[in-house]
Amino acid sequence: MEFRHLGRSGLMVSEISYGNWITHGSQVEEDAARACVHAALDEGITTFDTADVYAGTRAEEVLGRALQGVRRESLEIFTKVYWPTGSGRNDRGLSRKHIMESINGSLRRLQTDYVDLYQAHRFDVETPLEETLRAFDDLVRQGKVLYVGVSEWTAAQIERALKIADEMGFDRLVSNQPQYSMLWRVIEAEIVPLCEKEGLGQIVWSPIAQGVLTGKYLPGQPVPAGSRATDPTGSGFINRMMDDELLRRVQELKPIAADLGLTMAQLAVAWVLRNPNVSSAIVGASRPEQVRDNVKASGVRLDDETMRRIDDVLGDVVERDPAKTVSPGKRP
Repeated sequence: MEFRHLGRSGLMVSEISYGNWITHGSQVEEDAARACVHAALDEGITTFDTADVYAGTRAEEVLGRALQGVRRESLEIFTKVYWPTGSGRNDRGLSRKHIMESINGSLRRLQTDYVDLYQAHRFDVETPLEETLRAFDDLVRQGKVLYVGVSEWTAAQIERALKIADEMGFDRLVSNQPQYSMLWRVIEAEIVPLCEKEGLGQIVWSPIAQGVLTGKYLPGQPVPAGSRATDPTGSGFINRMMDDELLRRVQELKPIAADLGLTMAQLAVAWVLRNPNVSSAIVGASRPEQVRDNVKASGVRLDDETMRRIDDVLGDVVERDPAKTVSPGKRP
């Protein structure tokens, strides 16, 4: 496993991190989830990403139990706040009230005194940004959070947050967590240039495009039983890629992976890691062997010719529109 700085911060993270969005507490049983976490640790992954909303808060609980007995200082644990975690009007968003209550719940579920990175899971249009950033800064000063970041914010929103932090003396954002893959490149036009300039690193999710880039979804064929496309939580993201032309193009990536001695998943993860602004690529798993396969992408360096071949194959099925990075127009 190789390691990278999280943006320009001093924090080092494993360039492949383990995420439990759909799997823990939802798609797989806890014993299997624990086995996947232990496989990640055995393969050198030290960075674990979750969120309070995943599996209705159960994902944090499962991860917390799975990491018990591991030296806390050897881990980087990331979580997030924004989406509803209860039925109350204040059980959501980025108000000071919800942030303070949410971090306490996350720490309790994760069985830790602090998280290494706390992320705003979306932009909250109903809370002054100054209020959110001050609450985050207070958590850093209290020692409950070491670094702060965002997820799926636009370049303009990130830039505004950095300006406020500089003016008010708050801890700056060090990271952004966007969707990013060969098929979904919406961050490249605006977000990546800004983050390179301002020192934020990308912690990218769905580098394998919810499994589409493994090649297991075939054009004109039903989706495999038990796959990500059949999960109620993840299927909304993957269904927009269930296009026969897109799936046909993905099948044409197989010779490229074979020429390099890589699996399709390894090729997909190595592709996102080639971007120097990517600090870590999040992989999920329902079986330990998936973890062991994905981590082999660490240290793989794709050359310019391989990148050109991939672009030629995928052509216009790639989504590049920066306007696709959006947060809800009101709190959910």
